[in-house]
Amino acid sequence: MGIFTISLDFELHWGGFEKWQLDKYKQYFFNTRKVIPQMLSLFEKHEVHVTWAGVGMLFHSNYESLYRAIPSKTPTYQDQNLSAYNYINKQGIGKDEHEDPFHYGASLVKIILDTRHQELASHTFAHYYCNEAGQTLEEFRADLRAAQQSAALYGKKLRSLVFPRNQFNEDYLRACYEEGFVAVRDNPRDWFWNIQSTQNESVLKRLNRGADAYIPIGKKNTYTLNSVEVRTGLPLCLPASRLLRPYRPSEYFLNAIKINRIKKELERAAKRNEVYHLWWHPHNFGSYPEQSINGLREILNHYNFCKDRYKMESLTMEETADRIYQVHGKN
Repeated sequence: MGIFTISLDFELHWGGFEKWQLDKYKQYFFNTRKVIPQMLSLFEKHEVHVTWAGVGMLFHSNYESLYRAIPSKTPTYQDQNLSAYNYINKQGIGKDEHEDPFHYGASLVKIILDTRHQELASHTFAHYYCNEAGQTLEEFRADLRAAQQSAALYGKKLRSLVFPRNQFNEDYLRACYEEGFVAVRDNPRDWFWNIQSTQNESVLKRLNRGADAYIPIGKKNTYTLNSVEVRTGLPLCLPASRLLRPYRPSEYFLNAIKINRIKKELERAAKRNEVYHLWWHPHNFGSYPEQSINGLREILNHYNFCKDRYKMESLTMEETADRIYQVHGKN
């Protein structure tokens, strides 16, 4: 049977502190905080299993708790503007979630954990960029340990991870496995998703990523469980299929086209007994939350159709990884 996987990059302002001026984005993130419980309600209603890959800093409710989790080794990027710690030192953050709901998210983490079929996963502790100049493997390992320490506040051990800006390499994958992660989200198998750095990225790559949401530019974006390679000492790399782009009023009929494209791809995966992996950032719904939620509702309704007709099921990244290990005869 086909599998529908959803993974979310849960980050609030930590996802772009180096480029988003908070004063201009406060309403955007207030909307995000309001829309997350709506997403969770829809997921529960449709019995959809979802992986919430959260920035570990968000797992804390106040600065004292966050400060205790900061690792002794922090990223030594050549461009220190990419460092969350540099942001904290220069800009400062509030003392707790009530004062600063943009950098703390403990109450949202609790709602996620209180909702059935939701997996708490990692987006690293400090939105770590694995391919940026200056940082080291040991600094990354320290970041992963801080993320696990933060999850332990909720009695959880993180098993799935999504790399910020989809940057990773084999040495860093090995570190993930050694720190307890069994699954990571991989990029779609297209040249325009090969992201080596946040700096000076090709405009052509960005244009192709955008256009592929509406017209077929990339390769086949679904896969079978037995096609995922199991490599000793490395987590499973679960390819993404599609980024759910938010509603934009300027796109007119294109909004319907991109939702319909996802529905067609989802049904194709259901028919072929393949995995369809959808992802987005909750804050993507921050500008037009009602319209974006309506698009998500349409997709989930179609998942229910695929579940009824083709016996499709919904699995988190962790559950998908466990299923792959079963297929390969691994425990």
